[in-house]
Amino acid sequence: MMTLLAIAVDRYLVITKPLQSIQWASKKRTVQVIVLVWLYSLMWSMAPILGWSSYVPEGLMISCTWDYITATTANKSYTMMLCCFVFFIPLLVILHCYLLMFLAIRSTSRNVQKLGSCGRQSYMPSAIKNEWKMAKIAFVIITVYVLSWSPYACVTLIAWAGHGKSLNTYSKTVPAVIAKASAIYNPIIYGIIHPKYRETIHKSVPCLRFLIRLPKKDSLTASNFESSFRASVYSRQSTVLRKKNSCISTVSTAETVS
Repeated sequence: MMTLLAIAVDRYLVITKPLQSIQWASKKRTVQVIVLVWLYSLMWSMAPILGWSSYVPEGLMISCTWDYITATTANKSYTMMLCCFVFFIPLLVILHCYLLMFLAIRSTSRNVQKLGSCGRQSYMPSAIKNEWKMAKIAFVIITVYVLSWSPYACVTLIAWAGHGKSLNTYSKTVPAVIAKASAIYNPIIYGIIHPKYRETIHKSVPCLRFLIRLPKKDSLTASNFESSFRASVYSRQSTVLRKKNSCISTVSTAETVS
């Protein structure tokens, strides 16, 4: 969940604050964010080992989880804090980031259309389209992840509310299996949506070509799909400036003729 949060924030910065993202982006900073994500996750994972709640077998006894069934102060406090700071709050931040991204894309599209009304063809810069496509893929992955873990979160909250005895073996096992199987979904999502991913599999794994068909248009667009918004932001700005100057020149010429 923390990794998905970092991805959402990164997409938000690239699309809504491109100039600042150019300054912030570096391999060192990326490594720092990854380390921070893992340290934060490790802190919550180590808490039951260190005495805040505990790890116990769950459901069919095929896996372990923290003890959200036993109604003790430590277990209930850990369950609530875990749900808030590792699931619900990150989810709200992710949704907020994507809402701002959507509003920024819509605003940019309208501005470009207004500039295009001066007589030139209206279009959305291809770099913005590519970044928005990548953001949509990330959003699909986040949505699938949240849907996978939501039943498990509901089960833990039911137990936290004092109704743990009403949960049978399968009602605890099935949500856990669905949640932990979420790691399987990402390659499938990429294989369906991402043209570059399809192209790579089509070339590198010939035996899977009958499963992943590569349309002709994908071969033309895949190489452009990963183009970075950071590299093209300056050219986009210069295009917008040229359109503005064209509009101003048109108005000035009209005034002079009048």
